[in-house]
Amino acid sequence: MLIREVTKDDLLPLLELYTQLHDNDMPKTNTKLEDLWNGILDDKNHHIIIGVSDNKLLSSCVLIIVPNLTHNQRPYAFIENVITHEAYRNKGYATAILNYAKEIAINENCYKIMLLTGSNRDSTLTFYERAGFNRKDKTAFIQWL
Repeated sequence: MLIREVTKDDLLPLLELYTQLHDNDMPKTNTKLEDLWNGILDDKNHHIIIGVSDNKLLSSCVLIIVPNLTHNQRPYAFIENVITHEAYRNKGYATAILNYAKEIAINENCYKIMLLTGSNRDSTLTFYERAGFNRKDKTAFIQWL
């Protein structure tokens, strides 16, 4: 599997993969969506990492680098939207994607990476722990808007 950051042509395959993430509907392509996509591509702190094999998008995650005034002005990173195509799960693809994201965070001098999951399944939580994340240091709170 080739791991890389998205390019302009990856929008539709990425959106198709996202339909397997929390039952997202496939959005209609329009100017608003294209403007959003271009803004993401132009944002140096917004990284969408994908794994591709045989021209098929298999796995992805989003890594956001957040500039920070604490911790010696070192940024921190946030991971969201971790997904592997349901036909390709349990093959190490998501772990490889997360490791790639970690390398970006290290290269950006981040002092930590945070990740949230909506899953309560033991297999998912164990997966993230095996990938190097812990659920002991912080407590997450979410307020839906």
